[in-house]
Amino acid sequence: MTLYPQLIMDALATVRYPGTGKNIVEMGMVEDDLRIAGLSVSFSLVFDKPTNPFLRSLVKAAEAAIHAYVGKEVEVTVKTKTLQQPQDKEAPLLPGVKNIIAVSSGKGGVGKSTVAANLAVALAVKGFRVGLLDCDIFGPSVPKMFHTEDARPWSEPVNGRDLIVPVEQYGVKMLSIGYFVSPEQATLWRGAMACNALKQLIGEADWGELDYLVLDTPPGTSDIHLTLVQTLPVTGAVIVSTPQQVALADARKGINMYQNDKVNVPILGLVENMAWFTPAAHPDERYFLFGQGGVERLAREMNVELLAQIPLVQDICESGDSGRPAALDPATPEGQAFARFADNVVAATERRNATQAATRVVETKH
Repeated sequence: MTLYPQLIMDALATVRYPGTGKNIVEMGMVEDDLRIAGLSVSFSLVFDKPTNPFLRSLVKAAEAAIHAYVGKEVEVTVKTKTLQQPQDKEAPLLPGVKNIIAVSSGKGGVGKSTVAANLAVALAVKGFRVGLLDCDIFGPSVPKMFHTEDARPWSEPVNGRDLIVPVEQYGVKMLSIGYFVSPEQATLWRGAMACNALKQLIGEADWGELDYLVLDTPPGTSDIHLTLVQTLPVTGAVIVSTPQQVALADARKGINMYQNDKVNVPILGLVENMAWFTPAAHPDERYFLFGQGGVERLAREMNVELLAQIPLVQDICESGDSGRPAALDPATPEGQAFARFADNVVAATERRNATQAATRVVETKH
């Protein structure tokens, strides 16, 4: 006996798919991988899904048809395949979070954490649902700034997963590696360990529904920043700098990092921190200790908005040390400054969302 493809296909054309009246050949279910070797035949049947209720019965029917119409001595091997189903878009990591704002600085010591903490509080005071993530694994400051050093977050089951419950203070949900390590000991971790810890604080926490998640990022540009943009679709970045030239040079690098064509995180604007010194006894006096208007000039140069000029006021320093951010007292000059800053961030975010597409997570290349 000599076997040939048409003989096999004619036999398979006698097998009908239940309920349609059509045979499996005209339905395109026979894959183009028919192989004949002597009296051995192999081919594949393609199904819409692996759970097709007729899968087994049609395989047996195909074998029986070849034995009946070609010959009982033919050895038949039938493989099954399923159509490639369209992949659903991957669900966002934090579906309940509307806006993610990264507060960054090109260098340390410019008051970035103070700005991030007060932004979060000022937004909460205005009635927004706010979260604050301390992304500085090696130098966490959020526990101190919110007087929550003794807090120890716990886990609760949420939709079948054990998730960390953020610490809540002044209406702000917070997480920091500082809640999980001893404040007296240095965090001696390699970059990969730090990045994995940050991913846990992001993805294994019950952040719930938030209008704004503020990210207090570490200074400079590092693995942590790369992990953030590879993990979260950051809505926009706020760059903090002091007026002095060395800080402005590093601020440019921070702006460039987010505007890199592989990152594409919009810059919401700049903040000039420690813009001037005002003595407590003379609230109307201004002393420009670090230069005047440097961040304002940089904003014009980079074509971004100047969101705020925050004075160097003793009360701001003391409020951070005492764990009660200055934004909690909107009647004070420093509280008013942070309230205006929060208003400007909200407006900038709304403009960004109205005019630009949503930020995409940066794809990891191997």
